[in-house]
Amino acid sequence: MTNSQIEAINVEPRLLCGPGPANISPGVLSALSKPLLGHLDPDMFEILTELAAMTARVYQRDEGDGMTLPISATGTSGMEAGIAALVEPGSTVIIGVNGYFGRRLVEIASRYHANVVAVEADWGQAVANEALLDALAANPDARLMAVVHAETSSGVRHDFAELGEAMKGNDTFLMADCVTALGGIEVALSDWGVDYAYSCSQKCLAMSPGMSPISISQRALDFMRSQPKPSTFYLDPQLLEAYWLTRPAAYHHTLPSPLVFGFHEALREVLNEGLEARWARHAEAGGHLQAAMAERSMELLADPAHQLPQLTAVLVPEGIDGPVVQRQMLREHGIEIGGGLPGAPAIWRFGLMGYNANIATADKVLAAFDAVMADAPTLAVA
Repeated sequence: MTNSQIEAINVEPRLLCGPGPANISPGVLSALSKPLLGHLDPDMFEILTELAAMTARVYQRDEGDGMTLPISATGTSGMEAGIAALVEPGSTVIIGVNGYFGRRLVEIASRYHANVVAVEADWGQAVANEALLDALAANPDARLMAVVHAETSSGVRHDFAELGEAMKGNDTFLMADCVTALGGIEVALSDWGVDYAYSCSQKCLAMSPGMSPISISQRALDFMRSQPKPSTFYLDPQLLEAYWLTRPAAYHHTLPSPLVFGFHEALREVLNEGLEARWARHAEAGGHLQAAMAERSMELLADPAHQLPQLTAVLVPEGIDGPVVQRQMLREHGIEIGGGLPGAPAIWRFGLMGYNANIATADKVLAAFDAVMADAPTLAVA
């Protein structure tokens, strides 16, 4: 054992243009360093009430329609919280599966002993709403239908407006995975009839990981209140509601106030920019990148009719070692792009999200990509 001093971690800045996290906006970064507040400080309760209302506005959940708040955890916590609260052993759950995160929904629902009906589509394709509705017709007592709105693993957008309209008046609850959607493309939960949605803080909202905003319709909330307690304590929406929204608050967990401050600033920036303006900014940046890839004869994975602007999956050309390109982008240019998740074809995933959703960032990524691909003969698969 020596008495040598342990040095602090030194992290070089990176341009994070993969599937997430994205770079934090300067305002959010400053908010994350505000002085700590205790989780039972009366000033904190005022912030929580305001933050919940702001989250509902970004989700476009109408006032009086249920409950919206962030969970102090990453996006997967929001996924599991909804399944834990709405599903019981033997419940039938219909899940759209066209990528990695649809499969994760299947995995979590199966762990809660649901009867899972998977409606599948190929990578790059949207799950057909007709197929989902056929599954519902074959399983009219299904408790829940869950679909990924923006499939991070492939860059595919699901048409939730159409699905929600078709399901209006149905007793089956509708769940939306908005992890890569919220703040980047239109999300309108009340108009679409979405009963439960979840997202994250580190993508189009331009914050660090650590918060998972969830939103629950009034009818789903009423159902939860009529059921036995879910098997999870930390992710029980009713216990979270009692702390976040009920006054006087009931202690639930030690809230990480820096994340609360950062998330408040992230949503403040979204709302001050304006939802439509923010969606348009993501559309412009993503469209610019995608057009540039087409000019370079690069093929995109997603069906053009369902292509996300904020996440672009590019097929790796035959003979090129995709991970080598990723490493050179990172080591030579300080830019992170993603590769494919298990089960995906050979792809690169380019993200232009939140603070990074602009033409200048897209051009910087493209310039680095061009420089790396100029060495293509040395990047061939061995």
